[in-house]
Parts: sequence; structure tokens; C-alpha cells
Amino acid sequence: MKKETLTRPAVVTLLACLCCLLWGSAVPFINLGYRLFAIPEGETASQILFAGCRFTLAGLLAVAITSVQHRHVVLPRPGNWGRVARLSLVQTIAQYVFFYIGVAHTTSVKGAIIQGLSAFVTILIACYLFRTERMNARKWLGGLIGVAGIVLVNMDGMHIDPSVSLLGEGFLVISMCASAVSSGLIKRYSQHEEPVCLSGWQFVLGGATMIIAGLLLGGRLHPQSALALLVLLYLAMVSAVAYSIWAVLLKVNPVSRVAVFTFLQPVFGVLLSLLLVDRGADVPLLRYGAALVLVSVSIAVVNRAQQEDAA
Repeated sequence: MKKETLTRPAVVTLLACLCCLLWGSAVPFINLGYRLFAIPEGETASQILFAGCRFTLAGLLAVAITSVQHRHVVLPRPGNWGRVARLSLVQTIAQYVFFYIGVAHTTSVKGAIIQGLSAFVTILIACYLFRTERMNARKWLGGLIGVAGIVLVNMDGMHIDPSVSLLGEGFLVISMCASAVSSGLIKRYSQHEEPVCLSGWQFVLGGATMIIAGLLLGGRLHPQSALALLVLLYLAMVSAVAYSIWAVLLKVNPVSRVAVFTFLQPVFGVLLSLLLVDRGADVPLLRYGAALVLVSVSIAVVNRAQQEDAA
């Protein structure tokens, strides 16, 4: 697509929502994958190995697709391998190693809330660390409304355990910050390298590193059926497609315009888990509906703020 097309609000909304829907669908499939590969709960080494296989395959898929389009094997330019390595360290290795360890040492509610804060933190980092755009009152307001929506969708009753630990909540905060920083790096590095190539090769490098780490720590995978391999392939496809589209959007749009849509990811994740995994569970439709409204308002407010900046 041309740059003019990729900056249209309707196109950004459609593609960003598709990415968040794909990422949200990964949540129930990861849990299914753990069962199909016989990975016990809390078995961090095997989870890292599983994630490494997923991301290596995702990178190979992304590189293969863009290579077919260009009719030759697509490699980063010689001077860009350092950028690929740095992005891989932040986006794949740091984000997901800390994520998998953190999830094993905290409650699902607190984990989902912390990860849901990534959109707001991404906007803050883009404005104050990378300085690619300006922060204003509307962005603060939109970000806080989105955070409220994330808290609401993950509330089970009115009580959240206030205790924290470094291995649990601490590692999830590190993972969240790595995710936020990676958006800024993609925005910067994609000015020097084709976004899909950048995304694909950083996955290959990061995934291979995680495979080696998982094996050295004693991780093992035991696929129980052919369905296990299909689930792994689907998860790889999710990462390859979603992150490639995301990288293209970040290249031609302000970070806040794109990042604010990630507030939708945990909402989609909860809803898809209820549809695919917990279909017999009682669904608090009013609470989920209110959370979706808050997130939608957040997206509208932040995008309005971005339009004012561009005016």
C-alpha cells in the first residue's frame, strides 16, 4: 500500500484492530499449545523453548513472504544488522523472556492489567524518550481512560492482591517497558530498513536465542498430536502477520496513533478466551461492554489529539 493509504484513519483503524485481534487470539492458543506440547504450568524453560520455536518460525514466514514478493531472498542491508540485533534483544528476547517468567509468578488479573498498560507507556516513551511527537492533555486523558478500561475488563469482584514481587510483577513491568520501547525502535529503524524485513529477521534472531536458552535450561517439547504443530504454526502466523503490519503502520504514522489501539488487545483476549475456552462460564456482559466503551473512547481521544498536533 502507498503511504497516503496507510495514514488514512479508516485504514489505520482496520489494520491496527486486525493486529490486536490476532494478538488477542494468541492467548487461548498459547494455553492450548501448552497442553498439546505437555508443558506443565510454571515450567519456564519449556515455555521459553516453545516461544522460541514460535518466533523463529514467525520470522522465517515473514522473510519468506516478503522474499517471494521481491523475487529474491530479502536480507537487511549490511549496515542494519546491528539495528536488527538491538530490536531483537528488546522486542523478542527481553519482552517475552521476562513475560513468561513474570506470568508464572503473579495472578492472571494483575498480569493482564500490567500488560494492558503497554499502550499508555508506549505513548509516554514516544513523547519523552524518543521525542518523535508531543505529549498534550488529550493524550494524557485518552491514555488514562484506556487504562481504566483495562482495569475494568480484568476486575473479578473488587479485590486485587496488593502484594508484589520482582519475579512476578517486576518482570512483567520490564516486559511491558520492553514492548513500549520496541515501538519507538521500530519507528526509528524502519526509516533505514524495510519494515517486514526488519520484523522477520529480528524474530529469527530472537527466537533462535530463546530456543538455545530454553534447551540449556532443560526445556523440552513433547507434541501429543499433529494438532500441536498446527497450533504452533498458527501462533507463528499471528506473530508474522501482526508484527509485520504493525511495523508498516509505525513507519508512516505517529506512534501514539497506532499504539493506542493496543488497549484493545486484552479486551479481545478475554472475549476470545470466553468464546473458545470458557464457553460455559458466566460472562459479565455489562462490565465487558463498559470496558470496550472506555477503550474506544480512549482511542478516539488520542487520535483527536494527534490530529490537532498535525493541524
